[in-house]
Amino acid sequence: MKKAIVFAVCMVAIVISGCQNVQHSGAAPLAQVKEENRMSMEKTYQFIKEAKVYYIATVDGDQPHVRPFGTIHIFEGRLYIQTGRRKNVAKQLLANGKAEIVAMKGNEWIRVTGVLVDDNRREAKASMLDEYEGLKGMYSADDDNTMVLYFKPGTVTSVINSMGKPPVEMKF
Repeated sequence: MKKAIVFAVCMVAIVISGCQNVQHSGAAPLAQVKEENRMSMEKTYQFIKEAKVYYIATVDGDQPHVRPFGTIHIFEGRLYIQTGRRKNVAKQLLANGKAEIVAMKGNEWIRVTGVLVDDNRREAKASMLDEYEGLKGMYSADDDNTMVLYFKPGTVTSVINSMGKPPVEMKF
C-alpha cells in the first residue's frame, strides 16, 4: 500500500514537472505572441485590401456558397468584414460562423479560415462605414440591416501562396 502511494506521488510529480517544462520550454513570451498575432493580422489585412476583392465561402446546410466581397477593416485589434443583415450570407454566418475567404493579387493568393462573430455595436458599424464611405448610401450605423463581423481571435489561419514559393502561414 505504501509503495502504491509513493509510486502515485512520484508519478504526479513527474507529470506536473513534465507539464511545466512543456508549457515553458521554448514558448514565446505572451507579449511577443500578441505582437506576432497583430503583425499576422495586419499582413492579412494589407494583402486583402490591396487585392480589393475577396471571395467568402459559407455553408447553408450541406451546400457551400461563394460570393465576392470588398470590405475588410481592423477595429479594436480585430479583423472585420461587413454585409447586410437581410442577405443570405448573413443568415448563413449566424447559423454557422465558420467561413473562408480567398483573395488574389498578381501571382499570389491568400486563404483565411476562421470563425466570424457578429458585432452589433454601433461603434463597430460606424468604424467600418467610415472606412467605406460609399456604403453610407445603403447602410447606416443606426439601421437594423448593417452587419459587421470579426474573425474570432485564436481561430484564424491565414496562408499566402505563390507559384513556386513555399506557403507563408500565419495564425491570429
